[in-house]
Amino acid sequence: MTQPPKPDLDLIQMVQRARMLHDADAQPSQVTAVYWIEAKPEAKPTVTTPPPTTRAGEWVIETDVTQVDALWAAVKAATLAGTLGYKAKVSTSSRTDDTAHRIVIVRTPDADDTADVERVRAALVALGITSALRYVRVNEEPVA
Repeated sequence: MTQPPKPDLDLIQMVQRARMLHDADAQPSQVTAVYWIEAKPEAKPTVTTPPPTTRAGEWVIETDVTQVDALWAAVKAATLAGTLGYKAKVSTSSRTDDTAHRIVIVRTPDADDTADVERVRAALVALGITSALRYVRVNEEPVA
């Protein structure tokens, strides 16, 4: 039996870099070509932003199209600075009957690390996020 060809990791990295360049200036309320816009810390993961594990979790912040750009700007800046999780993303369209509904997600590397999960929650509150925050394990519950 022959082995399938190995993936071209250089090509994958090139596509990922191009995607991140696209996402850098994108406004969620103005984007329709992709479902998510993402941000990752600009530096390599540190003690405060370790790489993800199989136990990753995410904070889900519900908002609407009128508030999503300002909310995303704050979450993206904190993510790029490395003060939140290892990745954040924002929906550019709704998956519900409410066409104005949007969500912002902040991923944490380990849902079992309650100190880090709480640290990220506190950082989100410090950003002025007053809507209800919901935390879920990435592999256990789909995001609504």
